Amino acid sequence: MLDIIIHDALVLTMTGKGAGAIEKGAVGIKGNKIVCVGESEGIIKEFRAERIINGKDKLVMPGLINCHIHSSMSLYRGVAQDTRAWLQKGIGPFMKHMTESEIIIGSLLSIIEGVKSGTTTFCDFDYPMSKIAENYKKAGVRARLATLINELPDNLDELTLGELYPFDPGKGEKRLSDNLKLLEEWHGKENGRITCVLGPQGPDMLSMELLEEIKNLSKKYGLMIHMHVAQGDREINQMEKRYKKRSIQFLDEMGFLNKNLIAVHLTEATEDEARYLAKKGVNMVYCLNSIGIIDGIVPPVFEFVKAGGTAGLGSDQAPGNNGNNMFNEMKFAAILNKVKFKDPTVFPAWKVLRMATIEAAKAIGLENEIGSLEPGKKADMIIINLDSPNLVPVMCKPIRNVVPNLVYSARGCEVDMVIVDGKVILEGGKLLTLNEGEIVKKAKESARLLAERAYNSVKNSGTDTLLMMEEGYL
Repeated sequence: MLDIIIHDALVLTMTGKGAGAIEKGAVGIKGNKIVCVGESEGIIKEFRAERIINGKDKLVMPGLINCHIHSSMSLYRGVAQDTRAWLQKGIGPFMKHMTESEIIIGSLLSIIEGVKSGTTTFCDFDYPMSKIAENYKKAGVRARLATLINELPDNLDELTLGELYPFDPGKGEKRLSDNLKLLEEWHGKENGRITCVLGPQGPDMLSMELLEEIKNLSKKYGLMIHMHVAQGDREINQMEKRYKKRSIQFLDEMGFLNKNLIAVHLTEATEDEARYLAKKGVNMVYCLNSIGIIDGIVPPVFEFVKAGGTAGLGSDQAPGNNGNNMFNEMKFAAILNKVKFKDPTVFPAWKVLRMATIEAAKAIGLENEIGSLEPGKKADMIIINLDSPNLVPVMCKPIRNVVPNLVYSARGCEVDMVIVDGKVILEGGKLLTLNEGEIVKKAKESARLLAERAYNSVKNSGTDTLLMMEEGYL
């Protein structure tokens, strides 16, 4: 007896080389595992289940994977757009005033946004992660967590632009200690739903000595490393001033470039550097909306993937991207590369859908557990309402249009059900594990208090967004 059978649905398994569509398909779940995937007629005849879900006019597919998110930052969504010096002058004046309780409520807001738009796995890169991990436990989603390790001063917004960052070794060791504590407390917990990796923020943000220590710990414990790499001209400027080397050459000489590295952004990587990283087995996370808004750049993901590299998608954070919706990421992953190369065939819909599912799972080292609908894998999946006006009509012949429509038409609100680890955590668009109304209410009040505390810092920042406000454009 199975727990759940979903039948007569359009199923996208993400197996094989594309979407792996089964037009009248079914999926069977027992405990936290997928037991069977195939034609509805055969599965209904062979299996019985406690709950039968009619999938008529629905689509079943693997849950979406957000390979890189700073979940805490939702409380200052929209305050650092259309601006230069995004890190120091845009979000810096807000970030330094955040309290722990505001970090936690901001994280919950991001998780709710993600789940409601079909995300079942979050690779969160934040601080204090041991507290944020509780949010993922409560939400019932899958999480791959890293403590944000750096040696930067808290008053980053007060430094002169381009000035070499002063390092605080004590802060770096404390953050590394917290990452190790996170591993002890959370790695493999919640039935394996929560796992942890190491999280140096970027090669420009901590010393060689601390980077070396992290690399050795990665080897000792067999852990992946989640790190920003070539994250804009700011990072390259810091690296050349401090080491007389670009980031990728520096990391190569230190022995970081291998299959254990999750390299986020590659904003300023050259095409040759991107191809080199792919050949070294490095995994890439492409955060197109965030980098497009912050830097106006399309990172070299096309060259990376063409060279054989594995790449997933990430939303990054709300004050850079404005949202944590993976449907939005898929759409712009395709469109921005088509524009960049002036070629409508570049990055087709099936490719970016894989970058949010099975390729994403490979990029974060979880391809044996999630990312596709196959017997033996974890039961992480979403059900999408194909009767949503923007997804109508559904055609299967002569051309199956559902994959292009998911990527170019869907907005995330079409997600009707979310199942993680075999448990239904969202049904009829309603979250079952968290009190959305109460969290939104707390988030609004927390954001108001944060804005009050950050007021003078923002006024002194001179950020472009503030100038637009003062000149009456916002």
